[in-house]
Amino acid sequence: MAKCEICGKKPMSGNNVSFSQRHTKRKWKPNIQKATIMMDGQLKKVKVCSRCLRTASKA
Repeated sequence: MAKCEICGKKPMSGNNVSFSQRHTKRKWKPNIQKATIMMDGQLKKVKVCSRCLRTASKA
């Protein structure tokens, strides 16, 4: 499942709205990446969203 292991971000649902105002269901999926990051003093392989990956690289 596309879910960030740090922030818990997961797919959202809503409507695509065309010019003629027809509503069809769609999903927005988070940008999940596999990464090896330092957590609790040790390297760990996790699935994280790109926003968490950027924040982790700052620290």
